[in-house]
Amino acid sequence: MKQKESHGDVEGVDDVFNPETQKRLLFSQEPKLLEAVSYFATKIRSMPHDPKYPDIQPQALIVGGFVRDALWGLHPKDADMEVYGVSPERLHEMLEQLFPGQVNVVGKAFEVLKVTVEEGIEFDVSIPRRESKTGKGHKGFQIEGDPSMSIEEAARRRDFSFNSLAADILTGTVYDRFGGLEDLKNKTLRATDSERFVDDPLRVYRAVQFASRYGLTVEPKTFELMKGMIEKGELEHLPSERITEEWEKMLLRSFRPSVGLEIAKSLGIIERYYPELHALIDTPQEPDWHPEGNVWIHTKMVLDVAASIANDPARGFNKEQKLEILLGALCHDLGKPDTTEVKDGRIKSHSHDSAGEVPTRKFFSRHSFGAHALHASVMSAIEHLQPNTLYREFEKGRMTEKQYRNAIRRLAKRIAPMSPQVLIAVSEADNRGRAFPDALTREYVAGKKFIEVVMSDKLEETATTPLIKGRDVLDHSQTLGKPLKPGPIIGKILHAIEAMRDEGVIETREQALASLDTLIDQHSNG
Repeated sequence: MKQKESHGDVEGVDDVFNPETQKRLLFSQEPKLLEAVSYFATKIRSMPHDPKYPDIQPQALIVGGFVRDALWGLHPKDADMEVYGVSPERLHEMLEQLFPGQVNVVGKAFEVLKVTVEEGIEFDVSIPRRESKTGKGHKGFQIEGDPSMSIEEAARRRDFSFNSLAADILTGTVYDRFGGLEDLKNKTLRATDSERFVDDPLRVYRAVQFASRYGLTVEPKTFELMKGMIEKGELEHLPSERITEEWEKMLLRSFRPSVGLEIAKSLGIIERYYPELHALIDTPQEPDWHPEGNVWIHTKMVLDVAASIANDPARGFNKEQKLEILLGALCHDLGKPDTTEVKDGRIKSHSHDSAGEVPTRKFFSRHSFGAHALHASVMSAIEHLQPNTLYREFEKGRMTEKQYRNAIRRLAKRIAPMSPQVLIAVSEADNRGRAFPDALTREYVAGKKFIEVVMSDKLEETATTPLIKGRDVLDHSQTLGKPLKPGPIIGKILHAIEAMRDEGVIETREQALASLDTLIDQHSNG
């Protein structure tokens, strides 16, 4: 048997059809989650038949992603449960009795009852439902709950075969009506029902992120279905918030986000909706620096290295920083298509860093990643070359240690509130995302030196902290007998102090205070 526990790429499980293997994998999940859903399923099973559905034995099954991930040997922290043979009213009442104070109602179109077991562990409860297409896009559905539906009918509405799986958590029995187990084993992404699949265009983006996260091959018929949806413009009816959610899942949960990026390209998503990314495909690079080929290939390699860096526990990045790193890696060379030219037989992309701001903003205009992620990505495009450039100047003796440290401080100041650690992660990914034999193993010396300065000088906190404040200027002017009043002059003096600091003339608060004598004298006489 082959298993791999991870949040990203997975290996198949050879004997996934074996009932004993299924039970072992299902029952080896988070104990507190299993205890809660088993308790709930037991109570449902022991209920008397609902008068509205007298011929149906009440039953609660775990469905969808929990079953999929568990049978891949992963360990999900949440679960979805479908309850058969129980009216919504009785179901809600029972949940409130079983889990007092832990139940919340979510979902506008169709109520889902969310039970929080403890922080980070929860399960959702709903009745089976059918969806009728009434309009365009992801929300153009009429949703109707029906506790009398069969397991097969309820599973048919799910997007992919491995998400159509259901399991009885009390017995370990797995219900597979649409070949989900076979597709789990073979790591194949296949539409559950071709006719229903095309009703929801968001499923195309879900396919991309699923394939990327789990290292899947898209079944040919499903691939053609999705291409047809794209060619008909179905994806244009999706809200940016939902598209953004799928992008985030692909970037944050994949070991190799390049897989999703390449599938998106093959489907036609990149060409149709992301011209700034599509332009990378036909943009060549100098082989001496980029033996891997064009900027598209390089960007995919950088993205995968960035995922490895962002998810390294030793680096300590939080979720927001991880997303900034991945988006920065994606956007770092977007300025190359407009700046690349051949001169004297060499491929050059002068000023591609500053040219990257406009296409980066265009990419973000179609999404809702937020202002912080946008700022970090713009800074990654503009400044990703700086750590290497500054280190080379220092290494060649054209910059002293003092000058180098001040240059790093100024850089940290320019990119704030983006963390210098995020920028150096993008820069490292850029350096390692190339087809050199030792690209992934050689020491990133420029990054090591950069981080040393950031840590020793505490630039995360101090880079944007001025040496003195307005009150210092006012107090000093009183001491000099040349009192100043609050106003624009104070701002000009503070600006002058920070300019002197940036130029390396002063470094400390004491030096800044000493410089006030001359500055106050100049402005009081002015």
